[in-house]
Amino acid sequence: MKQVGVVLSGCGVYDGAEIHEAVLTLLALDRAGAQAVCFAPDRKQLHVINHLSGEEMPEERNILLESARIARGKIQPLSQADANLLDALIVPGGFGAAKNLSNFAKEGADCSVDKDLAELVQQMHKMRKPIGFMCIAPVMLPKILNQPLRLTIGNDPDLGEVIDAMGGEPVICPVEDIVVDIDNKVVTTPAYMLAQSIGEAARGIDKLVLRVLDLVE
Repeated sequence: MKQVGVVLSGCGVYDGAEIHEAVLTLLALDRAGAQAVCFAPDRKQLHVINHLSGEEMPEERNILLESARIARGKIQPLSQADANLLDALIVPGGFGAAKNLSNFAKEGADCSVDKDLAELVQQMHKMRKPIGFMCIAPVMLPKILNQPLRLTIGNDPDLGEVIDAMGGEPVICPVEDIVVDIDNKVVTTPAYMLAQSIGEAARGIDKLVLRVLDLVE
């Protein structure tokens, strides 16, 4: 059974992993006969957002503990992830990708990426193992791999310019489709950058998961 790392960034679209994207990823992997192995950084998240009002809340939460809600407790600290034990890696989106896995939300093109995530992605890439990023998460890829990459965040021209400045090659892509950089074994899909419903998000995510699994050697 293929072992696929899934990196979560909290629990909730505005301050963590996008829950629908994370669950759709886990469902698609299970349906394809693969084993999801969940990870998240074990540290404080940037901030906590009230998902009803959109306002910041005066409290602190831990990324790993919040992510464990989605993973039903079956999750490990990202620092313990071992590329040798994984066949592929997938990172769902949500603002947690831009706030907790990186500081892209604050720094844009000058952002830095979580050290453990960067090292894991670099190791997977070096070992020619496929990588799938969705929604806003692909913005981290040019920074992590430090080379030209074809990727998508949907069709946002302003974000496209930022990715271009970071050394990536943004590709316009509809919600139900994927962009594959075959040389680098990197697959991306817009998901909730464009999706108007969970069904729309699912179509692209299903394609991404199946393509990532196809690329496992």
